[in-house]
Amino acid sequence: MSAVKSSLKAIVPPALWHWASDARDGLSRLTMLPSATLHPLRRLSITRLSHYQNIHQGQRCFIIGNGPSLKNMDLSPLKNEFTFGMNRIYLLYPKMGFPTTYYVSINSLVIEQCADDVEKLPVPKFLSWRSQKLIRMTENTMFLHTTYTGKKFAKDARKRLWEGATVTYVALQLAYFMGFRQVILIGVDHSFASKGKPNTTIVSQGDDPDHFNPGYFGKGFRWQLPDLETSEIAYRLARKTYEENEREVLDATVGGKLTVFPKVDYQTLFR
Repeated sequence: MSAVKSSLKAIVPPALWHWASDARDGLSRLTMLPSATLHPLRRLSITRLSHYQNIHQGQRCFIIGNGPSLKNMDLSPLKNEFTFGMNRIYLLYPKMGFPTTYYVSINSLVIEQCADDVEKLPVPKFLSWRSQKLIRMTENTMFLHTTYTGKKFAKDARKRLWEGATVTYVALQLAYFMGFRQVILIGVDHSFASKGKPNTTIVSQGDDPDHFNPGYFGKGFRWQLPDLETSEIAYRLARKTYEENEREVLDATVGGKLTVFPKVDYQTLFR
């Protein structure tokens, strides 16, 4: 934070400061609206997304994170479940023996560096509209209007979705839109060995200790350090929205550090 900004925050009442910040963020989002609403690829995406509204009414699904805890889990029971995979989850497909039902990625760095892999995925793909120039739109691709700012939980995935500093939050909004009554998180460790200022872009210098595969963000890969504080704000908003609508999010991550959602033993889910 600059010295000028720090000085202003010291003298401006907090309520006024937050209002000004929200207003500035809102104006910045307005510049994205024409493209994110009227562009032919977005219009096609909105049409495709409509097919998924409440398609899984009353069912359950699993959102699979990318944490190291996945290495200690038997994922074979998920073969007959509805699943969301994110970012480089496809590196786990050979071990799983099957692909996830859906794929989600909103990080431009991931999409830019893995475009060829993502394009080839045989499942419905939900990607950030920001990345539409980085990847070819295939017959199973949908571009989402996601933003960094403007805290909200979107019940309608055809409209703007707040990213909440984690692709898992976008997956939670998609799952709600699809009508799932119960969502179970696994592999959402919410703990990273890599430290530094949140959202800072760094270049990996070796094996990745923060994901299920050492080559996930391996040497030379550009990625952004996590923002766990903002993610927790988003998760609390997701829990509130689900529970207010008689739905639930459970956390079955083995050894996970996230405390927002009720915990459940993974093994008991298949009895």
